[in-house]
Amino acid sequence: MAYDAEDTKRRIFTAATAEFAEHGLAGARVDRIAAAAKANKQAIYLYYGGKEKLFAAVLRAKLEEIHVAISLDPEALAESVGQIFDWHQQHPELIRLLLWEALETCGDGPGEGEEERRAGFRAKACLLAANVAPGLPEQARVRAAQDLLFTIMGLIAWNFAVPGMCRLVLDEESDQAALARRREAVIAAARRLAAAPSPS
Repeated sequence: MAYDAEDTKRRIFTAATAEFAEHGLAGARVDRIAAAAKANKQAIYLYYGGKEKLFAAVLRAKLEEIHVAISLDPEALAESVGQIFDWHQQHPELIRLLLWEALETCGDGPGEGEEERRAGFRAKACLLAANVAPGLPEQARVRAAQDLLFTIMGLIAWNFAVPGMCRLVLDEESDQAALARRREAVIAAARRLAAAPSPS
């Protein structure tokens, strides 16, 4: 059977996603990734340049995945929030990767791909700005939209960052029941936030 480089890269990427989500950057082991991917350790360095670059590639790809899968509709923000919530429920690894990034790589200056990610979020905020705080000047509307976007991201992400705490605080019997309840609450909160009057 001929060697398939793309299949090897895909297997490494899948194994790395699981390894980094479980153990973070510092705790991840290249030999475990290689074993799970049924690949040679040298292939990881050849295709990705090392553990840190592989982590950055995995995180960048997962963020791109949600960007492609979900469109933020400023005319139907609550519905978009429900879709984003559902995506995170189906892909809990993104929140774990972001938490590991925050714990292990932040504070050392701009990280790899930071400007690209910043530009993507700026574009989303500009899209929202048309419907946020219409009485304000353009720059103030963009800033209000950025605050709204980050607040909504927090409302969604915290449920998946601490699912056990979510279950306990809401006094539900299962994570699934707690998340179903939280989904409705987050959508309702997003609807109220989007309809809030402009700050003076």
